[in-house]
Amino acid sequence: MIDTHSHIYAEEFDTDFDAAILRAKDVGVRHIVLPNVDVASIERLHRAERKGVARNAPTLHAAMGLHPTSVDADYQTSLSIIKQHLDTRPYVAIGEIGIDLYWDKTFQNEQVAAFETQVEWALEYDYPIIIHSRTAHNEIIRSLKKIGRGVLNTPSHTPLRGIFHSFSGSIEQAREILRLGNFKLGINGVLTFKNANLPQTLQQISLNDLVLETDAPYLTPVPFRGQRNETAYVQYVAQKLAEIYQTSIEEVDKITTENAKSIFTGICE
Repeated sequence: MIDTHSHIYAEEFDTDFDAAILRAKDVGVRHIVLPNVDVASIERLHRAERKGVARNAPTLHAAMGLHPTSVDADYQTSLSIIKQHLDTRPYVAIGEIGIDLYWDKTFQNEQVAAFETQVEWALEYDYPIIIHSRTAHNEIIRSLKKIGRGVLNTPSHTPLRGIFHSFSGSIEQAREILRLGNFKLGINGVLTFKNANLPQTLQQISLNDLVLETDAPYLTPVPFRGQRNETAYVQYVAQKLAEIYQTSIEEVDKITTENAKSIFTGICE
């Protein structure tokens, strides 16, 4: 399995980072993508990536980006630091980037500008993007279509591709995303929540359009909801998907792994 979105470099894992990644290995996770959040998280991100390599555990892959809730009036300074890191070494993606209008719209214009700048970088580096979209579906789609004109709706492995992280939207929103041509939907513990409408939505979508993720330490799946999430719990997301698609966990593992590799072309066994 591939956990395409985990923040196990966060301070919530300071006391058991090694044990957490070994637990992930024990349930069959082979790769973990670590999206950055802000300038302050970069050192932790790189340190976690190095530690993973040294411990015969799942391979940890760093992604570099500025999270929309980290965007403020001085966002251009943060972006300049992010760009310096992108120029210094390879990453598997640009992320976590996007637009979040759920809590605060104060810096909406800045969020849009930061998002579009980072999408342009993805085209420059030929990296996929990891998109955070909360109460901002229309804004995200509008920006992608503006920047991706001419490269969207084309065969896979074209420059603009990525994952809509933590998808929990409607079937109409899912179809609009998938019509872009080179995007997958990231599915995590929200799928297991009692009142989630996501299972009904996914019944109308192919498993070929999905990838697994956790968003650890957040969005913990049932039966551990309310506790800290970790990558090992991705197995419960896979189990729920197997129920929805009336197939085996092994088949979910196989298909979602290939889906993830089609986006993160730098990941291989």
